[in-house]
Amino acid sequence: MPDNSFDIVSKIDLAEVANAIQQAMKEVSTRFDLKDSKSQIAMEGTYAIMLHSADEFKMKAVNDVFQQKLVKRGVPLKGLTYGALEPAAGGTVKQKIDIQQGIPIEKAREIVKLIKNSKKKAQASIQGDIVRVSSKDRDTLQALIAMVKHQDFGIDLQFTNYRSN
Repeated sequence: MPDNSFDIVSKIDLAEVANAIQQAMKEVSTRFDLKDSKSQIAMEGTYAIMLHSADEFKMKAVNDVFQQKLVKRGVPLKGLTYGALEPAAGGTVKQKIDIQQGIPIEKAREIVKLIKNSKKKAQASIQGDIVRVSSKDRDTLQALIAMVKHQDFGIDLQFTNYRSN
């Protein structure tokens, strides 16, 4: 029976995202080039952000400010999925940004396949939107963490719930 385990998760701290939105809006409202651009950043639902601005150029500037604030607050940009620029009311443009919470099933399968193909004595299982990896040997788990960190799955991954007996 495996005694040691850890979870691979993909979670973004929504409180930090909300703080980054507040800081970005404060900067956007005081910047000379964006002052009268009707620019706005707001949460839409639980896992989405909506950017509004006067045109594509100002939208890019607003997005740059927002990304700087996210990075300062330690929110990984890999966890954001940008939608297409869409026309909005009054000749403005809007863009939706989805926030990644949990590992999508295709990515989870890729992670499990990578672990199984490594030929290390460990079990990986998908449990909802996390991947649990367990093994008798702690060193094996450490090696698997390093291997998964080294591989790029296109999403931000964290390693949590490390348990050893």
